[in-house]
Amino acid sequence: MISKIIKSIQPSITLELNAKAIELEKSGEDVVKLTAGEPDFITPKEIIESAYKAMLEGKTKYTDSAGILELREKIADFINSRRNTTYTPDNIVVSNGGKQALYNTLLALLNPADEVIMLDPAWVSYEAQIKMARGIPVHVPLKFKNNFIPKASDIEPYLSERTKAIIINSPNNPTGAVYPEETFKEIYELIKDREIYIISDEVYEKLVFEGDFFSPTQLEELRERTIIINAFSKTWSMTGWRVGYSVAPKEISKEIKKIQSHLSSNINTPAQYGALSAFDVDIDYYIEKFDERRKFVLNKFNQTDLPYVYPKGAFYLFIDVSKYDTNDLNFCNQLLKTKKLAVIPGSGFGAKGFIRISYANSIENLEKGINRLIEYINEVR
Repeated sequence: MISKIIKSIQPSITLELNAKAIELEKSGEDVVKLTAGEPDFITPKEIIESAYKAMLEGKTKYTDSAGILELREKIADFINSRRNTTYTPDNIVVSNGGKQALYNTLLALLNPADEVIMLDPAWVSYEAQIKMARGIPVHVPLKFKNNFIPKASDIEPYLSERTKAIIINSPNNPTGAVYPEETFKEIYELIKDREIYIISDEVYEKLVFEGDFFSPTQLEELRERTIIINAFSKTWSMTGWRVGYSVAPKEISKEIKKIQSHLSSNINTPAQYGALSAFDVDIDYYIEKFDERRKFVLNKFNQTDLPYVYPKGAFYLFIDVSKYDTNDLNFCNQLLKTKKLAVIPGSGFGAKGFIRISYANSIENLEKGINRLIEYINEVR
């Protein structure tokens, strides 16, 4: 008999829509895909060369299950320089992408039936991973009028004696919102007398185009109850390399390392040496290109009547299409069928009536795709 928990988990709606688009492409259709949550840039050559050099030097064996010391030292320096913290390599476990870092963390924290707060709209894998770790996801609906930025008053009614953690994601996927310092101060006041952890997904932290990135670890009172999840995937265009990491209090990091030693031993060794050189690569060009694309997309949508969340970070635009079709999955399927444009339905993130587009794409494709969306809207008015 297959596990009831695994049977209850739905496949990623992002991957499903992307798969349909790929099938249409294979049949010769001119499909525009604004679905993928990954940069379209090639990994910087310095990173590729470092991994290649490591392989030639025979660095292809097992490593410490937490990752090579040099990489954990670099990560600690990177985190500390941006947060005024004092993390050491012992706080860090390098994992197979941010996904494994998150799953390791949930396994380390949760007992069966512990509850984890999710702030909807939320990344599609949070719920599945909480369930796989034998926890219970608790959905907190956030308000569009607040740009889906959480308030303590949104979260408080959903807390219980079984609440073990709150997952925070800023800059946010799918909305592009960037949470201000005040958000974390509110959350601290809410949980200061409770034994609740914050799992802070910071994978888009360097992709902030307006204002400043803020981590809960910048508040001293939250530092010992926060676990950072991060990765090289988005910032350095390394999605396929699968290099992520967690930064946690040492007693938690020790348990995460133990879990990983049994799940995967360590992550790909040459990939670790590639990541080691990432911190020395100038990525300003990438960030400037994403911002250029963001401004292009905003200018196009400001010429329509489609409401959206104003994105200050990441590379997504979250759009309200409910006036045209409250069934966002149907909207996306019809859009793909009639206009050969692939986007992601908001219901996959817990926000019905919305769609997400990724502007991690060329200006040419973005213009073509948005024009097709506008054509479809005009037809269904």
